[in-house]
Amino acid sequence: MEEFQNGNEGAFNTEEAENIVKECVEKVIGGEDYSQNQVNKWTASIVELSLTQMVKLGKPYKYIVTCAVMQKSGAGLHTANSCYWDTAMDGSCTVRWENRTMYCVVSVFAVAIA
Repeated sequence: MEEFQNGNEGAFNTEEAENIVKECVEKVIGGEDYSQNQVNKWTASIVELSLTQMVKLGKPYKYIVTCAVMQKSGAGLHTANSCYWDTAMDGSCTVRWENRTMYCVVSVFAVAIA
């Protein structure tokens, strides 16, 4: 995100979104070790909790939240995204979280409601 967006009162606040996502990830999987049987539950809980917390901010945005959880095994994971939107108002952020057994990557996309 460009720095000037944080100065715009109506613009998407990436720092606020990142903090919300970090709190949600910690709440769901903070003390857990990777478990293949739990991954679907964890990813669903992380996206739903993150989305709920973003909506509670009461800002005029539509949100899209994605989450990937991957066991630490030495394999690579590469992600990318691209958006065509109003860069003055819309925004996105990606949070990478890890513990000793897994990685979690959460992306939030916010599209202003006109």
